[in-house]
Amino acid sequence: MATMKDVARLAGVSTSTVSHVINNNRYVSEGIRKKVNDAIETLNYAPSALARSLKMNCTHTIGMLVTASSNPFYAEVVRGVERSCYEKGYSLILCNTEGDYERMDSSLETLLQKRVDGLLLMSTEARAPSHEVLNRYPRLPMVMMDWSPFEYGGDIIQDNSLLGGEIATNYLIEKGFTEIACIAGPQDKLPAKHRLQGYYNAMQKAGLAIREEFVLTSDFEFAGGFSAMQKLLSLSVLPQAVFTCNDAMAVGAYQAIYQKGLRVPDDISVMGYDDIDLASYMIPPLSTIHQPKDELGKLAVSQLLHRMENIDAKDNVLVLTPKLIERGSVSNFVKSQ
Repeated sequence: MATMKDVARLAGVSTSTVSHVINNNRYVSEGIRKKVNDAIETLNYAPSALARSLKMNCTHTIGMLVTASSNPFYAEVVRGVERSCYEKGYSLILCNTEGDYERMDSSLETLLQKRVDGLLLMSTEARAPSHEVLNRYPRLPMVMMDWSPFEYGGDIIQDNSLLGGEIATNYLIEKGFTEIACIAGPQDKLPAKHRLQGYYNAMQKAGLAIREEFVLTSDFEFAGGFSAMQKLLSLSVLPQAVFTCNDAMAVGAYQAIYQKGLRVPDDISVMGYDDIDLASYMIPPLSTIHQPKDELGKLAVSQLLHRMENIDAKDNVLVLTPKLIERGSVSNFVKSQ
């Protein structure tokens, strides 16, 4: 493999001149520039990204720690992150924790050893990565994306889940429903906790009673929504509507309702949260709360780049506003005579 010295020797110039031509950071006459470029082409020389990064102390690489899941929400956010990295001239290294603490710490160590310029964290684990690992890289810029409370520091970008839960539940109330169930996410996750609290707030403000058996917690996955909906459908009194605190669980709820021989929304209305791509293709299309996933990814990258340039700036919490999306899974409740 050709080196910069080989290019310099063939072109009859110094290695610093070759560097100036490659990086275009100093004036080089057109004649010399042509000699260098001809030598590069002849030798099929490719500059070493590693060597350049060591010299400039910058790899133009961002690391992202994420928990892989059957929930499409995470994949759609990662898509937005990758697109934004590409547009801004950065590479993205993605590590999947698979919900395992040991793997989370190992993956984090791998990213940091690769000298990433900054780190995005979007894992579903209840605890943050090991302090032992993070303390070895005390000034690494970090942005947390919709995670639980994180004591280490760094910017946080999150959905206003409390407001979103209230919007979803109020929509069902405005449609005339009074017997409303909620399939909540795992309560060690702050977004799940806030969405459930939004449900409680809306029900209480409307003066509606909340049946204890109508509130279930699950895992934000398809199967979790399916099993939780099965439990609701086994009750002697069925809910008129159900707020599933993410769209993946709504998909599972649809299947449970179908297997019971019932129909959405004729027999039971379903409200989701996230507005994943699949939501508009379900039968009927799912009414849900829109989370701006592409915007979340874009904002996370922009905030991380800002943090990389202003490492000592005060930590920020940026909150995205959820929005109601009306489709076909919620009907107007008609009281039987």
